[in-house]
Amino acid sequence: MKRIRLSPLLFRRIHKWVGLILGLQFLLWALSGSMMALLDSKEVGGHDMAAGHTHPLPADGPLIDPARISGIGAVSGVVLRDLAGRPVYELRTAKALQLADASDGTPVIVDAETAQSVAAMMNPAPVRKVEALAKPNLEAREHAGRQWRVDFADSANSSAYVSAESGRFLVMRGDTWRTWDFFWMLHNMDYVSRSSFNHPLIIFIAFGTLWLSGTGFYLLFKSFGRTDFRWLRRRRKVAAKPL
Repeated sequence: MKRIRLSPLLFRRIHKWVGLILGLQFLLWALSGSMMALLDSKEVGGHDMAAGHTHPLPADGPLIDPARISGIGAVSGVVLRDLAGRPVYELRTAKALQLADASDGTPVIVDAETAQSVAAMMNPAPVRKVEALAKPNLEAREHAGRQWRVDFADSANSSAYVSAESGRFLVMRGDTWRTWDFFWMLHNMDYVSRSSFNHPLIIFIAFGTLWLSGTGFYLLFKSFGRTDFRWLRRRRKVAAKPL
């Protein structure tokens, strides 16, 4: 079996191909960073929209005492809030979050019509489609649980996400944000969840860059010989010669 000799030539060959691979990634980093900087931050802005946005409660009609609501079990927290123009109690129990009408105590289910009404408060454009999501997609990855996606027929192809459990508006996404998110994926190299910097691929690239730097210094010194510094010795002799 032929042994591999660790010579400068071998390091130079590996250094060349590793440099090519890393160079392509550096190019992607520069390209993606530039594109994210060039996009209008106000148009991207869906990822900065407040998830807890609510509207004023309607003032007409008496409200039921939440303690009188039956069939809920032990309640650890109660919030009175608006849901598509109607007052509801948000009841937190050991099992899950439940909604009840604040006027009569009847259970409230966040259906497609309710989700559309909530989303319409954020965008006046016509609704194109309402879709139920069993789990968050990439656009709403910052929020957990079942959701409704409401697509609007506007110039930005906006999509609003509403929690199917609480009925709260979560976030609005548009084409500019989707473009930003694509380049963000290229930038952090997380091609699955687009949310982490601590994944094996980027760690591999980091150690590859460290190896490239080390071998670069090694090959730098190996590339020089005594003949390369002959001009320096000649200059010293001329300086030392008496006038």
